[in-house]
Amino acid sequence: MTDGAPTMRPTPLRASTAQWCRTITEARWFAVTVFCLILANAALLGMETYSGLATVWRGRLGLAEAICVAGFTAEILLRLGAHADRPRDFFRDPWNLFDLAVVLSTFVPVVRENTTVLRLLRLARVLRTARFLPQLRIVLVAVGRSLPGTVSFLLVGTLLLYLYAMVGWVLFAHHDPEHYGSVGRAVLTLFLLMTLDGITDAVHAGLEVSRWSLLYYASYVLLASFVLVNVLIGVVLTSLEEARHMEQDPSPPTPPPASVPVAQQALLERVIIARRALDDLERELAGASPTSSDTERAVPSSGGDT
Repeated sequence: MTDGAPTMRPTPLRASTAQWCRTITEARWFAVTVFCLILANAALLGMETYSGLATVWRGRLGLAEAICVAGFTAEILLRLGAHADRPRDFFRDPWNLFDLAVVLSTFVPVVRENTTVLRLLRLARVLRTARFLPQLRIVLVAVGRSLPGTVSFLLVGTLLLYLYAMVGWVLFAHHDPEHYGSVGRAVLTLFLLMTLDGITDAVHAGLEVSRWSLLYYASYVLLASFVLVNVLIGVVLTSLEEARHMEQDPSPPTPPPASVPVAQQALLERVIIARRALDDLERELAGASPTSSDTERAVPSSGGDT
């Protein structure tokens, strides 16, 4: 017997239902069908952007949308049924939660009445293709994991832009008010220069004001276009590598129980090693055939010494 609360075993009906649904959801034709349904939903969204086409084929487009909703609902029900014997595993997968939220939002009355929100949620269905494209799933996970580093990058970049914008306003406000007339215009100008587009014209215009403007633009290009951008690329690449490892090995190794002290854990390991050594010795002794003289010497005599 093991300590702790008893584990709940699924009933035969739930187990058979889960097995039947799992057989369907794990089939290749099921994944291909859902993938084609997602693409068809994306095509319907694109067709609705043409006013003439949407007016002429309004009834057909509405029917096609209803078919897509029915297909997505049936899919999520089958995925829920596949986890009937272990429902917690369904809600542990973020992609399952995303799919469930997208499908359920279609039936919310407030959402159905708002055309803009409904179209955005229908557009979110296109992201479900990541479930069937592992490389796209890795990229999306990497983008999510890179958000903390990206926020830090944005803070540093904003501070750098503000400092250089203030210096640019001081240097070029009177000579080039169109680009440096205020700190907002200076920030916009420097943000566009971050891509090195128009940097040549900016340098020539700055040289007409002062030769020190060359140092201003050179230092800005070095920090903004090379250092900061490379730091952002490094953050994204690191997150991409972590996401790839997570995709290959989604289950991290189980650490030893924290309730067992380190000394007791080491003692248990020594006991296990000693037990294995004794078992090996016992097998070796059992495999050997002792002679009669060895047996007589091994068994002590019944009488004591006088």
